[in-house]
Amino acid sequence: MNKNLQASPWAEENDPIQQLALEECVKRQRFDNAVSVLVMPAGGAKLATRFAALGAQVTLADQASRRQEIEGRVLAAGYPDHIRFAATELPAPPTQDDAAPYDIIVFRHGLCHLPYARGKQLIQQLMQQLKIGGKLYLSIMGLHSELGEDYAGREQSIYERWSKLSPSMARKYEMPDAVCLYSERDLFLLLLESGASVLRTLTTTWGNVKGVAVRV
Repeated sequence: MNKNLQASPWAEENDPIQQLALEECVKRQRFDNAVSVLVMPAGGAKLATRFAALGAQVTLADQASRRQEIEGRVLAAGYPDHIRFAATELPAPPTQDDAAPYDIIVFRHGLCHLPYARGKQLIQQLMQQLKIGGKLYLSIMGLHSELGEDYAGREQSIYERWSKLSPSMARKYEMPDAVCLYSERDLFLLLLESGASVLRTLTTTWGNVKGVAVRV
């Protein structure tokens, strides 16, 4: 697995979409004491522990090879009864997941490693794993971020965009294969075409794009 499918420690602490997801968890806890959350990939498990501290039941989805590491982190944090590990082949969600459907899904990394059509299929899968009224929180690498500098697919339609980064960006981010970078408008289109109801999209200071959608 490309290590870029995993969240960096900085991203875990500073991703604005995560704060929105945590705030949603707090709101739901006021009405339902059994809020369920799926986080993928697991990263360092910090986001999962923040949800667990709010009383949520959390599933962390990641490569099977990370099980021992992640379960060790969860145990050290003191939340083994609130957080479970589910092995999957990222960026796909777990199959035959007994914890689904979820109130909240946070999908932070990996979509750009798929062509648009396959990305849409993945979002449709994730939406099916939400309860009616459940929300998806999504982060995607941005076309107008540093990654988009001299990106060969920059002028292509999102439907055709599937190109390698510039040599310098590919080396910097260790991403040698083709990727699909998104603008905020592209993200809105992706969610809409996936059958989701779009609640919010935003572009960060660094040019990456975020979205919140609800299953209706």
